[in-house]
Amino acid sequence: MAAVDVEALKRGERRALAKAITLVESRLPAHRDAAQGLLESVLPATGNSVRVGITGVPGVGKSTFIEAFGLHLIGKGKRVAVLAVDPSSPLGGGSILGDKTRMEQLSRRDEAFIRPSPSEGTLGGVAQKTRETMLLCEAAGYDVILVETVGVGQSEYQVAAMVDFFMVLMLPGGGDELQGIKKGILELADALVINKADGASEELARQSRQHYVNAMGLLRHTTFWTPRVMTCSALKGLHIDAVWGMVVDYYLEAKKLGAFDARRARQYRDWMHQLVREMLLARLQAQPELKGLLPRLEADVEAQRTTPYNAARQIVELV
Repeated sequence: MAAVDVEALKRGERRALAKAITLVESRLPAHRDAAQGLLESVLPATGNSVRVGITGVPGVGKSTFIEAFGLHLIGKGKRVAVLAVDPSSPLGGGSILGDKTRMEQLSRRDEAFIRPSPSEGTLGGVAQKTRETMLLCEAAGYDVILVETVGVGQSEYQVAAMVDFFMVLMLPGGGDELQGIKKGILELADALVINKADGASEELARQSRQHYVNAMGLLRHTTFWTPRVMTCSALKGLHIDAVWGMVVDYYLEAKKLGAFDARRARQYRDWMHQLVREMLLARLQAQPELKGLLPRLEADVEAQRTTPYNAARQIVELV
């Protein structure tokens, strides 16, 4: 692979950015080293965007929302990157490949950059590549980065751990007011946004909003920010400006209190610790002695001939 033109990347040239992301996503050890060198060289140009995570229940209209939101931001003079975290798609290369056709207007705009998640790999690997892609997009001058989670469960936690503001899209009503969204996800949310609040669903959305406000009030929030509950219609373009206004409110308040930079610093530190754990595990799994030792220790633990702690210690001593 030819070297990435760093200056072209910093000028925001799409070809250089796409090439840099391909390098970051490569699994070849030589490319991995080159990618880290590239990231080190662009680090001073990163960190200047607002990173927004977006998740939602099935059928909530996430693609429609992201397109309407992205077009609104472009209308305000912003450059927007859309990235996906999709651990559940081993074949198609992430939902955004499909979303590019659903986000037809946004994908045609020069101010927008849409990128699917890597086509294979564990959630940790996909999230790692997404974090690095985010840094490259920032170096290329994108002002707002939207990180969409299209998997379920753990992917929401991974996305919340890499963004400044985490938004959960909800549907109006639908019987069970909390629609099976886990309590843990609600605790992560900086905002609940009820989409499809138009036409016959407008009154239902208003009622749902009150239910969600009550539910959020029962959760303990330990930061300066009280999560907000809003309604919008991405299809009709209603209240999209208010949703962005809320993100700006959060950003300004967090900046003023020093919480914004503290959150970013904590995320980078946690990311480093996560990588240490993954690298140690990979090194351990590469030990030839493990192949014979592991089945024997598993059998001893199952038969209670040794404790799990002692077995684990014998394995770790291989490193």
